[in-house]
Amino acid sequence: MIRPARRLDAEALASIYAPFVTEGSTSFEAVAPDASEMTRRLTGLVDGGYPWLVATDDDQVLGYAYGSPHRAREAYRWSVETTVYLAPGARGRGLGTQLMEALLNELSSRGFALALAGVTLPNPASVALHRKLGFAEVGVFRGVGYKHGAWHDVWWGQRPLPTPRAPEPPR
Repeated sequence: MIRPARRLDAEALASIYAPFVTEGSTSFEAVAPDASEMTRRLTGLVDGGYPWLVATDDDQVLGYAYGSPHRAREAYRWSVETTVYLAPGARGRGLGTQLMEALLNELSSRGFALALAGVTLPNPASVALHRKLGFAEVGVFRGVGYKHGAWHDVWWGQRPLPTPRAPEPPR
């Protein structure tokens, strides 16, 4: 089941995200956020009009996806960055696709015009997921992040979302 994330999900969200911070370079954060910080992030984005969704099985959170601002300047307000993370046992079952499809539909319904995604390389599964969902590559930032003793590239993709020609500000 896919549903909006709740504050009570914060511990599960932090648990899913932590290995991406501590064990690899998927996230460029240096310290994994705890449940309190995840609650703050979730609340801030949701209160700011950005959706945060979770995939669950018998109330166990298996993964999450959310939208966040692309840039701070006002002209960017119709562009949104997308993020998806899955627990290790939840990968390879189509949950990433389901979460991202639900997220993209929600972003579109809120009036966003362009979805963007940044993927630390190498990550062929994530790049394939985004391409399958209609994200077109717009470039690769070479050596843009340094973590765990190495420089990392980030693939960037974008996907237009259905929106009116003269859009209202996103809701």
